[in-house]
Amino acid sequence: MTHFRALLQKAFGMPSLERDAIERVKVWTRDALQASPDTAFAVNEIACTDPACPGVETVILIMEPGIRTRAVKVGKALHDVTEPDIRQALSS
Repeated sequence: MTHFRALLQKAFGMPSLERDAIERVKVWTRDALQASPDTAFAVNEIACTDPACPGVETVILIMEPGIRTRAVKVGKALHDVTEPDIRQALSS
């Protein structure tokens, strides 16, 4: 069954819940920054093997026109990230 699910995800893209979580984090980030419509965001959950990392973290790339891309990290899995987490990460 797991193999079948992997094939479906590959054929049809990421699961809806993951897309929803990514979009939610993008909206929270855009709102917190009061970013222009030209600003693009990429949101990914990564596994960090460095002992200083929390294990799983969410990385948000902020791509503003004319400004160097920056990365903001939240030390939580994508589905656990909250709006206050985003605001705290941006203020650091």
